[in-house]
Amino acid sequence: MPDIAVIDYGMGNLRSVSKAIEHVAPGLDVAVTSDPAAVARAARVVFPGQGAMPDCMREMDARGLREAVLDAAWNKPFLGICIGLQMLFERSEEGAVAGLGVLPGQVRRFAPAAMVDASGARLKVPHMGWNRVRQVVAHPLWRGIPDQSRFYFVHSYYVETAAPGLSAGTSEYPHPFTCAIARDNVFAVQFHPEKSATAGLQLLANFAQWQPATLLARPPQPAAVGAG
Repeated sequence: MPDIAVIDYGMGNLRSVSKAIEHVAPGLDVAVTSDPAAVARAARVVFPGQGAMPDCMREMDARGLREAVLDAAWNKPFLGICIGLQMLFERSEEGAVAGLGVLPGQVRRFAPAAMVDASGARLKVPHMGWNRVRQVVAHPLWRGIPDQSRFYFVHSYYVETAAPGLSAGTSEYPHPFTCAIARDNVFAVQFHPEKSATAGLQLLANFAQWQPATLLARPPQPAAVGAG
């Protein structure tokens, strides 16, 4: 049974993620896997991703990983990275595609008209490079990371949450946006901790040791036809 499963659905810098985790948690078995059974057996799950969300959703389903990802989000320490954050929400403007619906909210594209900094200069999309993260809530995955630390971003879309208290961190480009969310056993970030030097490695080390006190509430299942 792997200690940590890094989900491989053909999208994302998986080796960089796994190597970074192995570096900060050398005593743990870290497996990059597309096997739903291996994901189900893992004690912790990392859900990374890069690219277009419609492609990511399609590739995840093509490998039969949807139920394994959902089960992990409901039952064990779960870390989403980049697209792995966006896919947890209900819907994305990118391709008008439905997400997994684990968390309430939408994925929005940075509006071109708003991409102007304080001096009037145009900002590029995608947002690419180092940016400060403000820690909205105290959380075990922020342990040892100073507030306003810099993390590395590459993205054109961001999450717009629909539940109070879901945001765990914000950044600005040029306006504030949620870049980290936390609820029960789920923590997910828009930035790439595996590319974020000391702060990113500390976040991954914290995840490797994290023992959530509560689990995400599984949505009620529809009653079987004829039951009752």
